[in-house]
Amino acid sequence: MKPNQSAALGTESIGSLLIKQAVPASIGILVMSLNILVDTIFVGNWIGSIAIAAINVVLPVSFFIAALGMAIGIGGSSIISRALGADNKERALKTFGNQITLTLLLTTAMVVFGLIFINELIPAFGGKGDIFEPAKIYYRIVLYGVPLLALCMMGNNVIRAEGKPKFAMIAMIIPSVGNLVLDYILINLLDMGMEGAAWATTVSYGLCFLYVLWFFLSDKSELKINWTHFGLNTSIIKEMSALGFVTLARQAVVSVTYLLMNNILFNLGGEASVAAYGIIGRMLMFALFPVLGVTQGFLPIAGYNYGAHKFSRVRESINKAILYAGGLGLLIFALIMIFPESIVSVFTKDADILSETPHYMRWVFAATPIIAIQLIGSAYFQAIGKAVPALLLTLTRQGFFFIPLIFILPLFFGELGVWISFPAADVLSTIVTGYFLNREIRKTLRA
Repeated sequence: MKPNQSAALGTESIGSLLIKQAVPASIGILVMSLNILVDTIFVGNWIGSIAIAAINVVLPVSFFIAALGMAIGIGGSSIISRALGADNKERALKTFGNQITLTLLLTTAMVVFGLIFINELIPAFGGKGDIFEPAKIYYRIVLYGVPLLALCMMGNNVIRAEGKPKFAMIAMIIPSVGNLVLDYILINLLDMGMEGAAWATTVSYGLCFLYVLWFFLSDKSELKINWTHFGLNTSIIKEMSALGFVTLARQAVVSVTYLLMNNILFNLGGEASVAAYGIIGRMLMFALFPVLGVTQGFLPIAGYNYGAHKFSRVRESINKAILYAGGLGLLIFALIMIFPESIVSVFTKDADILSETPHYMRWVFAATPIIAIQLIGSAYFQAIGKAVPALLLTLTRQGFFFIPLIFILPLFFGELGVWISFPAADVLSTIVTGYFLNREIRKTLRA
């Protein structure tokens, strides 16, 4: 592995780079999503539909803490990509060291807080009635492994910023495969129930961490840090925090959305509606993997070339990323519209869930063909270090549109109004993002 492989981000054709970056990212997301999907199928069939709802309740808390690592990873990786593009190796090394220190400090503190207030957090996120006890069992065990997950998510983005997407892909595959194997052993063979599902997840995080640690200690990485790089640097922390806050705010809004959705749906339709949301939520994570893969592949390309002042290449990367992601989004849309009943039947045999969930799923995915504009647009501003527009555009869908809509539309359409809120928010946020992205291209990238 050549130590200066990141330089290829500024020389190879954009189309070739997008494929090289997006395919491994897509495969990694696919395997990770399949893990979540199959995990849900295992839990639903081997433990029961209440277990699906219980895991869905815990996800916002564990994902938010892990998102600290992702936020630090993406924020710091934007700096690293631009620093490598500008041939400033020392700044890249200092940024990486600061990422590790900050991730450890914040995630450990959050885990302690999460364990102290366990009995208050679970009901707040919809873990009520029969859902509470299995959610509590799952929550406590999974939380122990969340700091390792945060370090993995941070490291994965740094690996990608170095221009080594295949290693980033492997880092995503290891915990997914490990979790599925452990699920089978602990839930099916050893009959450990929710504890088995939780320990399978936690141990898989540990396996991922060991791989990421190996990568950075080996000669595969060009970021060879020493103890001096771990000391927090004010200017780097400030820029990294501003950019990382975009990701953190997005995940915070996602967690708030889970909280609101679980509570609203519980009040409107009981445990069955929460379980339906658990299935649809897993499909959102799984089905969009190629679109998200293109978005992740786009980030280091845009950041590196922007840092090298190769603006024509940045414009080309935006156009091709939207084209590729949009085409994939259209394919996903067609499959969901045609086969929703077959998809839902894989997760559960519960008649109540089977009767309504396919209809709701069609509504949730109705605007999938156009979401590429929103994802690539907000990712662009994050890649080039413009934190404020990146934050605002990231929050448009979930924060500015979706959350108000799930309160307003049910007043007129009942539970259906909750599901209609998904495509309505997608359309509105895409219009806003498209406007600001086009303005940025005309003002900056054509200069």
